[in-house]
Amino acid sequence: MLILGISCYYHDAAAAIVQDGMIVAAAQEERFTRKKHDQNFPINAVEFCLKQAGCSISDVDFVAFYDKPFLKFERLLETYLTYAPKGLLSAWKGIPIWIKDKMWISDHICTMLEFEGKLLYPEHHQSHAASAFFPSPFGEAAVLTMDGVGEWASSSLSYGKDNKIESIAEQHFPHSLGLLYSAFTYFTGFRVNSGEYKLMGLAPYGNPRFTDVIYDKLIDLKDDGSFQMNQQYFNYSAGLTMTNSRFADLFGGPARKPESPVTQREMDLAASIQVVTEEIVLRSARFARQETGSSNLCLAGGVALNCVANGKIQKSGIFDKVWVQPSSGDAGGAVGAALFAWYQYGDNPRAVDGVSDKMQGSYLGPEFSNEAIETFLNENKIPFTTKSDDDLFSETARLLSDENVVGWFQGKMEFGPRALGNRSILGDPRSENMQKTLNVKIKFRESFRPFAPSVLADHTSEYFDFSADSPYMLMVSQVSEKIKQQVDASAAGFDKLYQKRSDLPAITHVDNSARIQTVHKETNPRYYRLIEEFQKITGVPVLINTSFNVRGEPIVCTPEDAYRCFIRTNMDVLVLGNHVLLKSEQPETQVSDEWKDEFALD
Repeated sequence: MLILGISCYYHDAAAAIVQDGMIVAAAQEERFTRKKHDQNFPINAVEFCLKQAGCSISDVDFVAFYDKPFLKFERLLETYLTYAPKGLLSAWKGIPIWIKDKMWISDHICTMLEFEGKLLYPEHHQSHAASAFFPSPFGEAAVLTMDGVGEWASSSLSYGKDNKIESIAEQHFPHSLGLLYSAFTYFTGFRVNSGEYKLMGLAPYGNPRFTDVIYDKLIDLKDDGSFQMNQQYFNYSAGLTMTNSRFADLFGGPARKPESPVTQREMDLAASIQVVTEEIVLRSARFARQETGSSNLCLAGGVALNCVANGKIQKSGIFDKVWVQPSSGDAGGAVGAALFAWYQYGDNPRAVDGVSDKMQGSYLGPEFSNEAIETFLNENKIPFTTKSDDDLFSETARLLSDENVVGWFQGKMEFGPRALGNRSILGDPRSENMQKTLNVKIKFRESFRPFAPSVLADHTSEYFDFSADSPYMLMVSQVSEKIKQQVDASAAGFDKLYQKRSDLPAITHVDNSARIQTVHKETNPRYYRLIEEFQKITGVPVLINTSFNVRGEPIVCTPEDAYRCFIRTNMDVLVLGNHVLLKSEQPETQVSDEWKDEFALD
């Protein structure tokens, strides 16, 4: 049986295909269109999934859409009426989009895909819960989903067992942890639905001096993690902005303008909302343990991409094991909808081993053979050399140890927001200059943002205060005391930035934390081997791993995408499969100002 899952029309459109319960392929539409967070109908992602499954749309038994559009439209109409006439402008802008596209998803699926089979519509948070539990290694687990909002729910607690998920509790719009965090993202001058990572990265530079104000004025937090938001300070229900003038008065002036200097206020706001978020998440986790009795926890929804909060859950010991869906945002809803159709609707049996998940390392996207890559290079007269595996890994490791920045393009593209060693930019974590080099000269992004380490799984505890697995780069931990170094404790704000805090300064954030990816030979043998070769040269089984893209652009999908990014940045080396390209040998080596300007407003 073939089931196609689809998410679209809000942000991060995606498609996934499941065959007899196995995820065959999944990809975001943005990777094909090159439009970041593309929300349009994922026609390219669908075509890829069908091709990967070796089928046509006529072979598909069900198409599962990741939410219920009419319920969502009902919520929008009720909200507009509640705030009328204040919400008139927002309604004027929003309703035509619904009338044009969002209400007619059934027609779009049937017309655009020429599909004549059965359509299924799990609720938004059912799709998130299914994406969290069904691919997990657990036979039973508590399931927490938290995001902005689905139809009405903004967070949910469920209990998953075998092939069923039972809903226990929900929190409803307008009270939402995702929207609360996004309100601070907006107010600190970053873009909602993409700048939340920046806010999380900024938090360690600040002091959480606004936490009492948030608790006193903005939210009424309960012991179970639920809360009420004081809508007097927010504008997202009826307006076109996240916050209003009362919110600005509360925090000492208007919102920061995008691209203007980040001040201590923004740092302190980021620190404060991060502390509040962690407290809400931890209370929700305790409630989940109490209500389900399970020692396992599964997480999904956009808030589950807050890897600092995930790390706090892991370290708290509330649950013995925690598993986070690597594509926790709306894109992952496509996988969840398809799996919901297979297990919950189809009542098909589910087998787990308690150890391995079913996401296949999240390597579910397009791949390109060495022959296809060579054809592209030759047709475009691009200089390269081809290496055997032995030479490729040893030579790339040597280049990395000499502080070269390497674009690493291998195998299947990752599904989700993280590059996990197949579409990655790599560097030497020992370098004191690498963090600045990668941010300013390669990624063209804010200099304060940290970079993640990829560490061989069996060496994790040697470098980090972390003993579990984190294959999807969704857990933050402190670096080990053994590699920490003394710093000037009086430094504040961005003065903290370039202090050498550990033996691996390029991956150690200013609070001595790191967002860890544990690399396993079973799921990515090529990346594992590269890190092994780097260890032979340096004694360190760790690399910097950041996504292969520049600011404002999706992660690269094709060899052409990778070469374009390589040639227009200060990257030193590009490895496409077994083909090695040196910047010094390329005909066009100057970084384009137009390229940087193109992404300056993200």
